[in-house]
Amino acid sequence: MSKKKKVTIVFDIGKTNKKFFLFDKNYKEVVREYTELPLTTDEDGYPTEDLVALQNWIKDNFNAILDDENFEVKAINFSTYGASFVHLDQKGNVLTPLYNYTKPIEEEILDLFYEKHGSKLKIARETASPQAGMLNSGLQLFWLKYKHPEVFKKIRYSLHLPQYLSYLFTGICVSEFTSIGCHTNLWDYDKADYHDWVYEEEIDHMLPPIVPTSASINTSYRNQKMKIGVGIHDSSSALLPYILSKKEPFLLLSTGTWSISLNPFNDESLTDEDIENNCLNYMRIDGKRVKASRFFMGNEYKIQVEKLCAHYGKEYGYHREVKFDQDLYLRLMKHKAVYFRFEGIILKRKMISATDLNSFSTFEEAYHQLMIELMDLQIHTIKNAIGNSEIQNIYIDGGFTDNDVFMKLMSHHFHHYNVMSTHSPLGSALGASMVISNKKIDETFLQQHYQMKVLQPLIFNL
Repeated sequence: MSKKKKVTIVFDIGKTNKKFFLFDKNYKEVVREYTELPLTTDEDGYPTEDLVALQNWIKDNFNAILDDENFEVKAINFSTYGASFVHLDQKGNVLTPLYNYTKPIEEEILDLFYEKHGSKLKIARETASPQAGMLNSGLQLFWLKYKHPEVFKKIRYSLHLPQYLSYLFTGICVSEFTSIGCHTNLWDYDKADYHDWVYEEEIDHMLPPIVPTSASINTSYRNQKMKIGVGIHDSSSALLPYILSKKEPFLLLSTGTWSISLNPFNDESLTDEDIENNCLNYMRIDGKRVKASRFFMGNEYKIQVEKLCAHYGKEYGYHREVKFDQDLYLRLMKHKAVYFRFEGIILKRKMISATDLNSFSTFEEAYHQLMIELMDLQIHTIKNAIGNSEIQNIYIDGGFTDNDVFMKLMSHHFHHYNVMSTHSPLGSALGASMVISNKKIDETFLQQHYQMKVLQPLIFNL
């Protein structure tokens, strides 16, 4: 009989894609499954994650691996999106839907919160959380207390989603730093404790004991001993392989729907200006802060590219083939101006009443202009995240690493830095498997797993 392969299971739960991974002891991917689960609605008819469907999918995948003669499961962990609570009663039953973090909160409840606990800016600065309703998951508890007091009274524990998935396997309720620290309004970074409002509203006793993110609980299923991790917030998880393998300070630019600049080497407190520039803190697994600044780049890019395709009569997807054109770029930079009206980005920039595409004779020209205008905001957010920290290295991952114009502009504007593109389809899943392993990794780890490429700075023939 052949020897079973020892594996770690990771459930990596995004808003859209639910992913299931098996990793071997060297963090090599052995199995990967993707699925999209249909949404359900909450009591107000607002679309939200179907918790029962998610649990069933997890259970089915887990049982299938236990039944598989080829594998021996040694550990399980969970990385998921943040700002989402599951509320349990005394018996461990789920009390409410998993409310969607985009669900609006009534103005009168928000007004009551700021009236009782301090201005929007004060709360945002102290909790390092730009104010954004349900996306600040602590506000969800406040909302439940004043909107659904009868439900609120029944809550024994509120678990962030990664910790709830861990609880399904262990029956043990815990909190951990990366989930508490991601724009939740719960954590006072300067005090290194829950914010005063959490105690004043008597919400602290509904938040289970805090354990390290690397904690695990030993258990056995069908006579197989395994350890169950306590879960990790996906942004902190995606950062972890870099932190564990790199000694010198770096900034990670994570690109996708959001473009997020993550600086784990900046522990300055956020200023009012930072908050106005959409800066926030995430938390490392040891509770230290990560300064982050973000903007809705991928979302805006998609909106504008659809318009370009319609205007120039191109199929959507044509933009993916556009390569950086130096002559075109230099010509546009000679008469630099704002031509695009952005729709989903709130960062300060010159506002114009409508996008002007008539100034550009080709799709390529308009596309270069769009990338120049997005890059102006990208430069601003990266500099915000770097602050006064000594950084020489910038790693870029996510969807925009395939965008030739974006990557060339990054190498041009940040030519004083080592700019590297990294490509890992594993992202946050890899961090979740690493955090519960005691295995040390070295400098070569990213080279092996992330297809790293150093970008050459552009030398313009001016």
